[in-house]
Amino acid sequence: MVPRFGEWLCGPEPRYSTPSDCWLLDGVAFINNAEDICERRRRLVQITTRVAASAMALLCTVWLNAQRQGGSVNWASYGGDLGHQRYSPLAQIDAGNFNALEVAWRFGTANLGPRPEYEFEATPLVIDGMMYSTAGSRRAVVAIEATTGELRWMYSLDEGPRGAAAPRQLSGRGLSYWTDGRERRIVYVTPGYQLIALDATTGRPVTTFGVRGIVDLKKEDDQVMDLVTGEIGLHATPAIANDVIVVGAAHLSGADPKSRRNEKGFVRGYDVRTGKRLWIFHTIPTPGEFGNDTWEKDSWAYTGNTGVWAQMSIDKDLGLAYLPVEMATGDYYGGHRPGNNLFAESLVAVELKTGKRKWHYQFIHHGMWDWDLPCAPILVDVVRNGRTIKAVAQPTKQSFLYVFDRATGEPIWPIVERVVPQGDVPGEWYSPTQPVPLNGAGGPFSYDVQGVGIDDLIDFTPELRAEAIALVSKYKIGPIFTPPVMSRTDGPLATLIRPTNTGGTNWPGGSYDPETRTLYVASSSQIAAIGLMPPKAGQSDMNLIRGMAPLAQGASARLEVRGLPISKPPYGIIAAVSLDRGEVMWRIAHGETPDNVRNHPALKDRDLPRTGRPGYAGTLVTKTLLIAGETSIGPTPTGRRGAMLRAYDKASGQERGAVYLPAPQEGSPMTYMVDGRQYVVLAISGAGYPGELIAFKLPESAIRRSD
Repeated sequence: MVPRFGEWLCGPEPRYSTPSDCWLLDGVAFINNAEDICERRRRLVQITTRVAASAMALLCTVWLNAQRQGGSVNWASYGGDLGHQRYSPLAQIDAGNFNALEVAWRFGTANLGPRPEYEFEATPLVIDGMMYSTAGSRRAVVAIEATTGELRWMYSLDEGPRGAAAPRQLSGRGLSYWTDGRERRIVYVTPGYQLIALDATTGRPVTTFGVRGIVDLKKEDDQVMDLVTGEIGLHATPAIANDVIVVGAAHLSGADPKSRRNEKGFVRGYDVRTGKRLWIFHTIPTPGEFGNDTWEKDSWAYTGNTGVWAQMSIDKDLGLAYLPVEMATGDYYGGHRPGNNLFAESLVAVELKTGKRKWHYQFIHHGMWDWDLPCAPILVDVVRNGRTIKAVAQPTKQSFLYVFDRATGEPIWPIVERVVPQGDVPGEWYSPTQPVPLNGAGGPFSYDVQGVGIDDLIDFTPELRAEAIALVSKYKIGPIFTPPVMSRTDGPLATLIRPTNTGGTNWPGGSYDPETRTLYVASSSQIAAIGLMPPKAGQSDMNLIRGMAPLAQGASARLEVRGLPISKPPYGIIAAVSLDRGEVMWRIAHGETPDNVRNHPALKDRDLPRTGRPGYAGTLVTKTLLIAGETSIGPTPTGRRGAMLRAYDKASGQERGAVYLPAPQEGSPMTYMVDGRQYVVLAISGAGYPGELIAFKLPESAIRRSD
């Protein structure tokens, strides 16, 4: 048997065929197989840290070779590892056989909640042949046989009014796994913002954790909030390392907040065994804490948000957790929070054991574009001047890439403060400069288009370009960081921004190939209109919120020309970035050209290149391929309604294969191996198609040919 480091070695696992055992406890539903109710017998010895370093290195090599050649390879955390590289060394599925992939199994989630879910964004985990995932509109936790899709157990907590009032509902992004070699736990956050630890074997709550397995995250948060209606929750998974659980916070969208006052999104660390709170990091510093002076007029006292709704990363060796912080209350108007507003829109490294700030970098001073840090920082290596630097790379909604020494916070590629356009919105506070990362050639380190100018508008035909110019004349346009404007019927109606408030890059983030030190990241290349208006009576106590002035009769606020997007394609891309050279190696349109563009009467005689599609496309990188699915329904080679899961050459971006999906990709793809067979699994869903996990594998004949 191949050992697993840090875990107890188990003897052969018995197989049982006893029927399912279903029961209720305190309103919580469980489904178990009898084999999971009993503790699995464990034998042999634990691999200890007393093994000599050279022997451990040799054992690691033997383990990896065994895993790759015919054993099992896990996917043990949301991002594949704690550094969110989304990388696997598996190579059984490659460019020569990707098109031969067939559906191994499918797992539907429509009945895991009071109603079906159509936004299934989870990335499941696989540990020793068992898959774990959140699923369904009540965010149930399921354990599934990774080779067959058979349900082994299910846990679901009905939170009643608290769950119904939650700002972040549905199944979320997934869950986390922890083991000390004896105990094995699944840890996740409910829609109602409760942290739950489950026994990974049985699905039962771990009674020694919190109160009967539950920690109420609305308590011990250094602020008072209503336990039912308090506007705080989380879609992301907890981050776990060195026996510490790190939990972030999320809120409702801040485009038109009801108040300038809101719950604060503090970050906390908990003991993984007991659920005891170990520390709290105030993302809005209190008096006496570093950064409090960046909140002028005591605005720190009432301003909320600044949570970490994205995934977090951890360097276990450095003992640091990396927190990508969102912006403060008021996505597009910050007149109630004058100042630079630390630690909003900052990457913050804190000590894993204490929560003390080690270093930080603020990407946007006093944000007003809703460009939160949306995704996990990726722990990477960068080679510069012959020296390997342990680094952290942060993709962003702006499509900027920031790269730092992850121990010190020093930028590896320079970041400069650049003068940016100033606005004239009454009561707003403007930063005169904003940070701009530079690439290896000294230009902006961006991997997608930014800002809006005339040259960015649709140009399939001169007539379409002329109509686009007439349309944008009603708006303010300019480079990135052009601020929002007061919306006026006679113009400007709004500021056009690109990337939009949803990115650029959003929550799926990127992936990283440690062999070539190449980062891959998807981006959506759309334009949005951001205007400001006073709220209606009783709508909000903010001076201004997002809104649009009444339009002239017959006018439309749609940013389209004859039903076509106002901007040039591509509409969605994947980019490959060399971190050693600080340059974009290639950029491709991801996704087939939409039907409304391909079949448009004005373009019927034109041979259009692939335009790509907008959306949140998570990527997976393996030893052999870059894999990502389309994020919307569109044309497929057979004419069936659906989407395609595509594989690309990592070095060139050329497509190497594609397989059919009955619905768009929502969760990011992941991969694992069980009994010598590699699987690729992703969550799919969409309008009219409830959430489903779909697993692909190769037929035996394709494996023989590839081996």
